Amino acid sequence: MIIPLENPVLVHEDFGKQKKTAELQLDNIIPTSKTSSDDDVFLAPEVNAFGRQFRLDYADANNERQKSVEEFYKTQHTNQTLDFVKKMRHEYGKLDKMVMNIWECCELLNEVVDESDPDLDEPQIQHLLQSAEAIRKDYPDEDWLHLTALIHDLGKVLTLPQFGGLPQWAVVGDTFPVGCAFDESNIHHKYFMENPDFNNPNYNTKTGIYSEGCGLENVFMSWGHDDYMYLVAKENGSTLPSAGLFIIRYHSFYPLHKAGGYTHLLNEGDKDNLKWLHVFNKYDLYSKSKVQVDVEKVKPYYMSLIKKYFPEDLRW
Repeated sequence: MIIPLENPVLVHEDFGKQKKTAELQLDNIIPTSKTSSDDDVFLAPEVNAFGRQFRLDYADANNERQKSVEEFYKTQHTNQTLDFVKKMRHEYGKLDKMVMNIWECCELLNEVVDESDPDLDEPQIQHLLQSAEAIRKDYPDEDWLHLTALIHDLGKVLTLPQFGGLPQWAVVGDTFPVGCAFDESNIHHKYFMENPDFNNPNYNTKTGIYSEGCGLENVFMSWGHDDYMYLVAKENGSTLPSAGLFIIRYHSFYPLHKAGGYTHLLNEGDKDNLKWLHVFNKYDLYSKSKVQVDVEKVKPYYMSLIKKYFPEDLRW
């Protein structure tokens, strides 16, 4: 049952005092897929649901979809400041919006369409299941990865009225660090020039307020569904391994995992988890299609994983 929260309890961001997450011991080398033959392995399609190449060059403004995506990033790059991020983390870190279980949130996500995504124009629940089922096929023994795929975008409920109805630029799109220089690896980089932090001498150097190798857990990321869902999972005591939480928190950090930017901020743990994020990204990006997953058929399996890695009801 979904229960709106009327009496919020402040949740502090001192994660060191929270319940320890059970860790999965990951090898230095990510396992290859374990399907029976090459014919069974998930193959990335050449075109997206619109018949175009995936993540078509964002600078190509020859179609209306790309024009709207560029306008989105202009607004996002202008408004995502360090002060804004700190404000959002304080407000949503309270987890006082609602009480519901993971599957209820999956169903709630049906109302959301990501305006920043040039490859998808379907309800989000289908994308979640498409990603999860593709990974399940290739990595049948990594059940934590199946569940991570299912829940990685649940934070997009931030756009809904029950969660404050945040504008899309504060919920979706590529993420990036704030509090340091905006790396050229960010798409539509030119629009950062309108960001108040762009000319701030405390923030516009390579490391800014951080230090080399400080670790991403010590870096403020632009606010959106990634960081919100990470807070929800962490604060509610999820036992997903660190790699799962890393994927949830940084799957939209394309400047890092696709363009190779910001690597100077990574520590050794980040580098290990990044290997799993690279595995996940193939399925997150390229499994988007018009082929619908039979929700009721796969629901029992994912309900069993939710029970394994999460409490029954979560604060959101």
